[in-house]
Amino acid sequence: MRKRGGPRVARSGFISLDNVDEPLMKQDDMNNEVRLARRETLQWLAWGWAAGQMPLIWSEAQAAGPRVAEEGKLPDDARLGELKDYNGYFPWTPSATPEEWSKRAEYVKRQMLLACGLWPMPERPAVKAVVHGKVEREGYTVERVYFESSPGLYVTGSLYRPIDKKGPMPAILCPHGHWAQGRFHDHGEAKGKQEVAAGAEKFESGRHPLQARCVQLARMGCMVFHYDMLGYADSPTISYELAHRFAKQRPELSRPDHWGLFSAQAELRLLNILGLQTFNSIRALDWVASLPEADSKRLGVTGASGGGTQSFMLAALDDRISAAFPAVMVSTAMQGGCTCENASFLRVNTGNIEFAALVAPRPIGMSAADDWTKELENKGLPELKQHFKMMGVPDSVEGKHFPFPHNYNYVSRAMMYEFFNRHFKLGLESPIVETDFKPLSTAELTVWNDQHPKPASDDAAEVAFLQKWDQQSQKQLAALTPRNAETLAEFRRVIGRAWEVMIGRPLPAAEAIEHERLDEIDGDGYTSFPSWLRNTKHGEQLPTVFLLPNDWTKQVVLWISDQGKAGLFDDQGKPIAAVAKLLKAGAAVASVDLLYQGEFLADGKPLTEARAVKNPREFVGYTAGFNHPLFAQRVHDILSLLSYVKHHPKQPDRIDLVGFGPAAPWVLAACAMADDTVRRVAVDTHGFRFAQITNHRDPQLIPGAVKYGDLPGLAALCASHPLWLAGEGAKAPELLQAAVKSAGTVDQLVLATSTATADDAAKWLLQ
Repeated sequence: MRKRGGPRVARSGFISLDNVDEPLMKQDDMNNEVRLARRETLQWLAWGWAAGQMPLIWSEAQAAGPRVAEEGKLPDDARLGELKDYNGYFPWTPSATPEEWSKRAEYVKRQMLLACGLWPMPERPAVKAVVHGKVEREGYTVERVYFESSPGLYVTGSLYRPIDKKGPMPAILCPHGHWAQGRFHDHGEAKGKQEVAAGAEKFESGRHPLQARCVQLARMGCMVFHYDMLGYADSPTISYELAHRFAKQRPELSRPDHWGLFSAQAELRLLNILGLQTFNSIRALDWVASLPEADSKRLGVTGASGGGTQSFMLAALDDRISAAFPAVMVSTAMQGGCTCENASFLRVNTGNIEFAALVAPRPIGMSAADDWTKELENKGLPELKQHFKMMGVPDSVEGKHFPFPHNYNYVSRAMMYEFFNRHFKLGLESPIVETDFKPLSTAELTVWNDQHPKPASDDAAEVAFLQKWDQQSQKQLAALTPRNAETLAEFRRVIGRAWEVMIGRPLPAAEAIEHERLDEIDGDGYTSFPSWLRNTKHGEQLPTVFLLPNDWTKQVVLWISDQGKAGLFDDQGKPIAAVAKLLKAGAAVASVDLLYQGEFLADGKPLTEARAVKNPREFVGYTAGFNHPLFAQRVHDILSLLSYVKHHPKQPDRIDLVGFGPAAPWVLAACAMADDTVRRVAVDTHGFRFAQITNHRDPQLIPGAVKYGDLPGLAALCASHPLWLAGEGAKAPELLQAAVKSAGTVDQLVLATSTATADDAAKWLLQ
């Protein structure tokens, strides 16, 4: 007979529950010794909890339950370590085959688009640009350009054209990067002379390095559009200080009905500076490609620093770019430190090297300097060369380190000129030598004057623009509302694949999950198994409890609570009434301490704010751009539990999910990710909506949730499942109604009354 003990025994190693026949014995088959042991065990457990000899990890307000970890110890879970930030290490392993890469590339590109708020792509009507104020110089002309990329959002810049060339000609976009005043940048006389003396520049005009590349490319026969990053030079609506120096949350712009950038509300809609700048780059390409003299087969982009980020972002996301040259930005080290280079989800399990790989098979060139890119030739470039070779274009990638500080100087530009000469077949003799020029003044460059007044750049303009963008986004979502099976499939493609990125993991494979049973505790008609559940692929360890009735019907209910596994028990350590009902009917019940619940809490206090990286600037993207949001991590834990139960040797006939209050959206998200693994779902939402969140570190915040339908959107992804829904009033959300009607499952949606309880949910699950 197996020994029964207290709530903690010596570890027995990794085992599965494939030898649990004995706990399924009939009560009458148990001898008096075992009955006595069980009674003494339960009495000892009750005394231990009551006397405080077994301190609870969760708060005193929560119910008691069997501990898994040793007293005073937290789970051995990798997520309890340091968070990753933009100063981490971002190596990349190339795919083995083009087929494998095709699948990976689709996901990473979708991840980038989603992070930028561009999944699905916003409407892009024909660009109506204002072009004026032409200035002629030796071999080229410069014109001033501005247009609305979206209502209230502007692209401003300078269009360089070669003189006496009508086309078709290559067109190259030039985002400028983080140089003071951007497109208007001037090193100054003293700095200009220093650059010449150091060999970084050839002429005094090199004090205008941003203009220098545009001038030379135009003299080489290319049309060049040099455009502003948000807040720089002529760019209106959003200020430089906000776009690039944001530090502290603005309470006055953080309300559900009145919000600005960087707020929780903006994150919930995936509205961020990186995404807006990337959209401006796409719209700039739309405009340039539409010009009659542009050669649509020779469209390029080059920029340095933050302009390098914009260059590889655009090239990765838009196949119209024929060749790209991002300077001093692609590396396995620092990924870009500005708020305009980061966004939630952007670099979770990926980084700039992989973004550069997305350009293949199109050519890409990269320069490196004595900055975070200095190891490019040894870290990153070899993998990219392997990747381009695998893609059949070994000569389409190049990179070189130059021993200068962070720059886009004459030496680096010379490499870029040769790159475009070769890949755009300009036919110029090599080496290409940059020649001197007369720089344009700020007065000659600015697009705004009395005839063309600059739009407002203040809080009101910011809020008005964001509202317009959000309204367009909601219009796109409304158009996706299911009407039949075909439109339901499109809804799932767009909204479901968005949530796939936001959660960031599918159901784990069977081999990724290990189970360690720590004890067996006899209860009234059931046996409880405190256990460790481990996701070995990700180094995660979950305190778990399984309650197995003596007469198991092969139904398993995963009871997910905001209290963790303690939510199964009352303050005497007995199953709560609803769980007892399930056990009595023969359904097994399991629960788990999700990340930062129960035994994950060292001080026993419920979590009130999600963790953040060690950065004083209160930008969600600095944390969620490199780490899964806490909401997603808790869904990961539910998926690990689901995978273990699904693949258990005893092969349950059905697995149901339950979640009340804060657990309801986690359960709906897990159902959406696990699909046919789950049979029935019972949730009480308590009327929760992500749109209510105002704290940028709220544990329930998952960026994008409002953009993709809020909680009704999540519920709609579960429309093919029988669903018991409480907390929503007398009528189900319209989006959910449309989804169940399109799925043909209207009769499987049960809308519970306002007086419904957990007992009612249990009764429904047993039907």
